Amino acid sequence: MKTIPILGIEQFEHQAQLEDFYSNNLEHHLKKNREYFHKPHKHNFFLCVLFTQGSGLHEIDFETYTVQAGCIFFLRPGQTHFWQFNSSPQGYIFFHTQEFFEFHFTNNKLEQFPFYYSFKNPPLVNIALDKIQRMESKFVEINKEYYSELPFKKQKLANLLSSVYIDLSRHYMAQGQKKEVISLRYFSTLRALEQLIDKHYRSQKSAKYYADALHISSKHLNRILRTTLNKTTTQLIMERIMLEAKRLMVHSNNSLSEISEILGYEDYAHFSKVFKKMTHMNPKEFKRNYN
Repeated sequence: MKTIPILGIEQFEHQAQLEDFYSNNLEHHLKKNREYFHKPHKHNFFLCVLFTQGSGLHEIDFETYTVQAGCIFFLRPGQTHFWQFNSSPQGYIFFHTQEFFEFHFTNNKLEQFPFYYSFKNPPLVNIALDKIQRMESKFVEINKEYYSELPFKKQKLANLLSSVYIDLSRHYMAQGQKKEVISLRYFSTLRALEQLIDKHYRSQKSAKYYADALHISSKHLNRILRTTLNKTTTQLIMERIMLEAKRLMVHSNNSLSEISEILGYEDYAHFSKVFKKMTHMNPKEFKRNYN
């Protein structure tokens, strides 16, 4: 069975001897990892990359984004992505584990930042050309600290990381990418729901199951999702199933009937009907069109 590779931080260059944080200039990073970046793959860490030059495309979970100077992309663990460049990219990249950030900021979570708030939020922000240099200087400072051998290095990196994320969140929200989180309780419930769906979507497709698991009513759970994402619980469940279906259709050698079984549908005809309702094309059409 063909599977999508999942890359860990330990697979990358470690001159700095850190197991939970990595930084590099983009040109050098892509050169060292040329066998990965143009093929679909996943990460088990959070990733942030700034482009100061270059052009191309970035596909993240079947959504295609334009790469250009001033683009900053964010990826969460488990997302499938790859790059296609038309001209040589330049910039900076860093990635880190969730534990790296939350160890140093025990009362804060990565998901408080709007680009990590939900998989439904756009994974990029565009920095105006006259502000790129200032933002680049922050990435340069992170990169220099990463390769330094100074005392309190992890603490400094954590504080630089937090500062960058705060500045990027301000840019992100100023562009109208995401409205303010309505309440911390709603935010926590949404995050818990996404984690539950990600764990159980193959076997549990009922909105009531997830409401019961969260110890709230189905009506209240729908109210939370309407407020935060303008979706229903059922929509969120089905979107996760469809995403995995697309991944398996494109990145595995499984037959369509095998994929339907993997996703918990014993009857392929029923799965095909559901897929078409959600995507407006049947599985065979999707696979053919994507290829």
